[in-house]
Amino acid sequence: MVLQEPKKCPDHVYFIESGLVSLRLVAEGSILETALIGHRGAVGASPLMEGHLSTHQAVVLVSETAHRIRFEDLHRLMNERPAFGSIFSVRSSTDLALPSNGIMRDPARSRKRLASSLCFASDAFGAHVLPVTHDYISSALGLRRAGVTQTLIRFEEQGLIRKTRGVLQIDDRRCLEQRTCCCCKLISAAYESVRPTRDPAGKQTRPAIPNENDL
Repeated sequence: MVLQEPKKCPDHVYFIESGLVSLRLVAEGSILETALIGHRGAVGASPLMEGHLSTHQAVVLVSETAHRIRFEDLHRLMNERPAFGSIFSVRSSTDLALPSNGIMRDPARSRKRLASSLCFASDAFGAHVLPVTHDYISSALGLRRAGVTQTLIRFEEQGLIRKTRGVLQIDDRRCLEQRTCCCCKLISAAYESVRPTRDPAGKQTRPAIPNENDL
């Protein structure tokens, strides 16, 4: 499902509860994935938060659940109740930006990009089992399919992942992170800062946001 088309004002803003959404650039039949949006992320917010239309297409990769509100209604709410913007900024700040595609001719850096992408997808999806294929990975990251297959085989031989048809499972996240690009830990740390956590009793907690009574 396409949630947002490039350079078009969206009809709705989507608040992702579970699943995975890809932000991608599309040109001349080719795609380049630039960010992933998962739990607590928002899609369609660029005109409100950044003041311009997004140049990305937003496509659902893993279909789960989301809430949506009409763009005009959310715009009105943010004007009428400024404190609502603080809550909204928490939800819209969880996009996981993927590394630049300008260095893909370097095999070593391509491997780092692939490792980073798997870690980012795991963080956004909130799980270590990812429903992705070799074709999707190669297309989204701008890598040769043969190179993706070889890298995944190497990762599997090292005990980092396991792959079956249409599914990839991360078995050793810590070691996989050691093979990522330098920006991976910084971006993941930023994601964790707005991600729900659980207290010692197992109850889910969330980042500090304004009291709803203040809205």
